[in-house]
Amino acid sequence: MPKRIVIIDGHPDADPKRFVHALADAYEQGALGAGHEVQRIRVAALELPLLRTAQDFQSGTPSRDVRTCQQTLAWAQHWVILYPLWLGSMPALLKAFFEQVGRPGFAFAAARGRGLPRKLLAGRSARVVVTMGMPGLFYRWYYRAHSLRSLERNILAFMGIAPVRASVIGMVEALSGAQREQWLRRMRAYGKRAS
Repeated sequence: MPKRIVIIDGHPDADPKRFVHALADAYEQGALGAGHEVQRIRVAALELPLLRTAQDFQSGTPSRDVRTCQQTLAWAQHWVILYPLWLGSMPALLKAFFEQVGRPGFAFAAARGRGLPRKLLAGRSARVVVTMGMPGLFYRWYYRAHSLRSLERNILAFMGIAPVRASVIGMVEALSGAQREQWLRRMRAYGKRAS
């Protein structure tokens, strides 16, 4: 059954040579080829002011770009989030994106009674794709995939996004042409399955 998919290209550098962009393109090709509907959010193209106060987060007025992104995220049944690992975490621009779109009233609402906040985006799934310079196994084993788990638990799960599947692509700068093509084929297959 066709799904509505949003691809969030979280690389802050719009240079088309970045492998994250090629991975996003491959996922989109697979998804469209299988009859899914796809919209793209390119974080590098957005005007994203930084949130500086709790008051702005809770009751400030999101920019037009942020409101458009929220509409796209609400429309989608499956989110695909791609980004490079920078200084052990997602780039600051992608974090600013999630802070802006993940506001009260859109991503979550106050609890009824004494419970946890209500998850307003429940019923959606996600795939997270992270590229990095270190070996992927080292990132998972030594660092326990800390930043990836933080995105899954502290942002996506808080909004109600589940299940979340992850792909870690290590030693990205050292990948051969054949290894890159293997990853692109894998992304097209994920897109075809909307997984």
